[in-house]
Amino acid sequence: MGRPVGIIEFFRFFMAKEITMPALSPSMTEGVLAKWHKKVGDTIKPGEVIAEVETDKATMDLEAFDKGTLLAIAAPEGAKVAVNGRIAVIGEPGEKVEAVSAPAPTKPTAAAVPVTTTVSSSVPVSAPAPAPVASASGRVKASPLAKKIAAEKGVDLARLAGSGPGGRIVRQDVEGASGGGARSAASLFGGKPIAQDSTKPVSQMRAAIARRLVESKTTAPHFYVEREADAAPLGRLRTSANEALELAKANLRLTVTDFVLKATVEALRRVPSVNSSWEGNAIRQHGAIHLAFAVALPDGLITPVIRNAHAKDLRTIAREAKELGAKAKAGKLQPEEYTGGTFTVSNLGMVGVERFAAILNPPQAAILAVGAAVKKPVLASNGAVIPGERMSLTVSVDHRVVDGLVAGQFLKDLVELLENPGVLLL
Repeated sequence: MGRPVGIIEFFRFFMAKEITMPALSPSMTEGVLAKWHKKVGDTIKPGEVIAEVETDKATMDLEAFDKGTLLAIAAPEGAKVAVNGRIAVIGEPGEKVEAVSAPAPTKPTAAAVPVTTTVSSSVPVSAPAPAPVASASGRVKASPLAKKIAAEKGVDLARLAGSGPGGRIVRQDVEGASGGGARSAASLFGGKPIAQDSTKPVSQMRAAIARRLVESKTTAPHFYVEREADAAPLGRLRTSANEALELAKANLRLTVTDFVLKATVEALRRVPSVNSSWEGNAIRQHGAIHLAFAVALPDGLITPVIRNAHAKDLRTIAREAKELGAKAKAGKLQPEEYTGGTFTVSNLGMVGVERFAAILNPPQAAILAVGAAVKKPVLASNGAVIPGERMSLTVSVDHRVVDGLVAGQFLKDLVELLENPGVLLL
C-alpha cells in the first residue's frame, strides 16, 4: 500500500482549472479557436491574452482570469467549440491533468461548404454543368481527336463536361465550346479560368448572417417605401463645412453618410413609432435612438451602434461613426458596440449603387437603404428641364409594427431634412 496522500498534496492535485469557451456575444453559441498565443508549458498571468476566438461577429481576444501554467490544450487552432466547452487547462507546473480530448479542427464538407465561384455580374447564373470526368491518374478523359481540336482552338478540356461513353470528352463537346469552329473566348482571353475553383468553411460570422437574414426575410412581412431627395444642397453644405473644419484644424471630414445618420436621427425624433421593435406579444417603442450602421467586412458585415444618437450633434456622430467603423474593420468591436441598435442605416452609395432595398435587422422594425447621389435632368417647378442631383432613399419596414402612411411620413421628413441640411448643424 502506498503512502497516504497528505492534505496539501490532495488539494494540489485538484488545483488544475479549465479554461472554457466564453460567450463573447449575446448570439454566440460556439466559437472557433482562431489562434493560440501561448503553448503548453508557458506561464499565464490574469488579464493576459492567451488566444484569439472567432465569434459570429468578430475575432476577439481571449484573456486569462487565473494565473498558472498552461498544462494542456484541448482545442487546437481551427477547432470549433461550444460555449462553456473546454479549450485548455492551467495549473501548477508538473501538475497531473486528466486526458484531454481535443475537438477536431473544422474542415470543409460537401454538405456544409459552398463552392466559391466568381461570375460576371452581367451573366445570368444557371445550374452548374456536370464536372469533367478524370481518369485514375487525374488526367481528363478525352478522345485523341477532341484533344487535337482543343489544342487548335485554345479550349481548356478541364472546363468541359464530356458527353461520350463514361463521360469522355468527344469532338462535338469541344466544337460546342468553341462556337462550332469559331475562335473561342478562351483563346481570345488566354484560355485561363476567371478564378480557381475552391471551397472554404463557412465562418462563424457568415453562418450567423445566414441564420438571421433567413429568419428576418421569412418571418417579418417586409414592405418598401422609396423617395428621392435633392442631393445638391447637401453636397454644397458638406463642401463648405469641410473647408471650415480644415481651417479650424479639426481633424475631421464630414461624409454624406454622417449627414444621413444625423438626418435619420432627427426624422426618427419626428416620427418615433418607426424607432420600434417587434417582440411577439408586444411592440416596443424605444425612448432612445441607438443608431446602427452597416460596415462591410471581408466575410460579411456588422452593424456598430451609436448609442443615444438623439443626444449627439453632427460632429459627435461623425467621429463615433469613424471610430466604430475602424474598430469593426480591425475586428476589435466589443459586444456592447454592435448590439442593441433600434434602427439601421445601410449606405451603398459610395460604391455607385443608385438604389436598393435592405433586409430588416431583427427585431428592429425598419432599415434605411441609401443610394448614390446621381446627376440627372430634373423637372423644375416652372416645367423646365434642368440639371439636378438626386439621391434614392428606401426604407424597408416590418408591417407588423409600422404601416405605409407612417413609413411615408418618416421618408417625407427625412427628405426635408436632407434638402435643408443647415438644420443638421444646429
